Amino acid sequence: MDDTVNDLITEFVETTGRKPEDWKPGWQPSWNIAPTQDVPLFLESERDGDRKLRFENAFWSIVPPGASEMKPKFTFNARADKLLANGLWRASVKSRRGIILANGYYEWQGEKGHKIPHFIHYPDGQLMGFAALYSWWREPDHRGKDDHEGWHLTSTIVTSDAVQTLADIHDRNPVILPQEMWLHWIDPTVVGDQALVDDAVAAGVAEASTLEAYQVAKLPFGADSPELTKPIS
Repeated sequence: MDDTVNDLITEFVETTGRKPEDWKPGWQPSWNIAPTQDVPLFLESERDGDRKLRFENAFWSIVPPGASEMKPKFTFNARADKLLANGLWRASVKSRRGIILANGYYEWQGEKGHKIPHFIHYPDGQLMGFAALYSWWREPDHRGKDDHEGWHLTSTIVTSDAVQTLADIHDRNPVILPQEMWLHWIDPTVVGDQALVDDAVAAGVAEASTLEAYQVAKLPFGADSPELTKPIS
């Protein structure tokens, strides 16, 4: 996620009829985002009949609302085929859906201890929108209080079976939605049922089939620079 993401989001905001100043980016460029770090989440909220598009930083891994601490276990991804069967996902599928924005992602190929990273992206560098779910988690000390303190926005990326062109790298793909589906997916008035999930997966398969992947150097712990996305020559 680099500076061009902000420019691409600004272009998308304008297509919705809003002005660029209607939102403000709240994150720094990063080329190595891992679960439990913040990701840029695009969502639509509704309160008292007033609907509003929002871009927020979200903790990457959904935290169950009743959890005593913010230490999720493997909730950074949500299998599309389990969304309506899993209580944690089912509540968010209903009306708390978002889009996590990036210009590519890493996937590793090979056996444990010998995995090779690949950078996967659109060939033309366009903005990528991962189908996501979100939930709000509140710190225990603030629960029951009539204030707005202690809230944390948490999110997960929906995944499906890998498309054939990427299956030799990994057996799962994030569900990547075309821009024309973003507003529909995040609309809280649209019922989150199996039909919606199936439509998202089908669109994601079509999008993933257009992606390009190439091998990159191993990612040093804590490293964060554009060099991480450069192909190995």
